[in-house]
Amino acid sequence: MASEARTSKLAAEEAINAVFETIAKTVAAGDAVQLIGFGSFGVGERAARTGRNPKTGEPIEIAAGKTVKFTAGKAFKDAVNQA
Repeated sequence: MASEARTSKLAAEEAINAVFETIAKTVAAGDAVQLIGFGSFGVGERAARTGRNPKTGEPIEIAAGKTVKFTAGKAFKDAVNQA
């Protein structure tokens, strides 16, 4: 990425880390992050459910929780489908 941006590896790493940290903080606060042409990150809800212990096969209750959702943008999907 540093060569694509014509910058040093350190500067590229700092920029990437800043973007990832900002996305993580924003989504953790409950807001969505949209990167035009790439996709959007948001918070999803996972309902409580009954699962099984893989060792014993006994039913266990799995608590409700939040998860991170990513929805790919049209340009990203198109690029992947052309490959």
